[in-house]
Amino acid sequence: MRDAWRHFTAEFVGTFILVFIGGGAIVASKSTPGVGLLDVALAHGIALAIGVSATMRISGHLNPAVTCGFVVTRRIEPMMAGVYITGQILGAILAAESLKLLVPPDQFAAVHGTIQEVASNVGTGQAIALEAIATFFLVFVVFGTAVDPQAPKIGGLAIGFTIAADILAIGPLTGGSMNPARSFGPAVVSSNYYGQFVYWIGPIAGACVAALLYDTLFLPRGREPVDHGEISR
Repeated sequence: MRDAWRHFTAEFVGTFILVFIGGGAIVASKSTPGVGLLDVALAHGIALAIGVSATMRISGHLNPAVTCGFVVTRRIEPMMAGVYITGQILGAILAAESLKLLVPPDQFAAVHGTIQEVASNVGTGQAIALEAIATFFLVFVVFGTAVDPQAPKIGGLAIGFTIAADILAIGPLTGGSMNPARSFGPAVVSSNYYGQFVYWIGPIAGACVAALLYDTLFLPRGREPVDHGEISR
């Protein structure tokens, strides 16, 4: 039970960091001259790098799609994955609620509660594919830098850079979520669930493909630490 609480808390705090800083940057982009897409991308990337680096000894997923990638590669027990995802979603909701309470109401409303939105000229299938591809890149980097035992020990830096690059590439088209919790938290606070399935289907599909590909082709066969909820092959 203590282990479950440690993992839950790490995922909760790490996801709170990402959603609060990322959402705060979105608010700033509409209210502060000179703050734009690059700043929003960097804020998300830096926040994720900080969150992952601070929590990776315990968990470090901070994203239901990443957790699903660990499930399909049998690197985490489904029950422990549920603990991770619960922490991620609750952290995202509380972060979005904190922004709603702390920033000026007109600024929060101007960015629609920091929810991600699909551009009007992007179809549903296109949006799902864009989110899937961007999340594929993210999870491929997660496995290549944090999971692979022979990976360079650079903490969450590469993972943060990937998020920033992905947002620069697809942010104007889909909002650049790559993270169901990141999208779901603000949606709950704003009571606006339009297009939410895009931010669940796309990222989870891309994450699972990337995880299976890296796990099958590049990773040596080994066992995860017991406290990561590893299951035998």
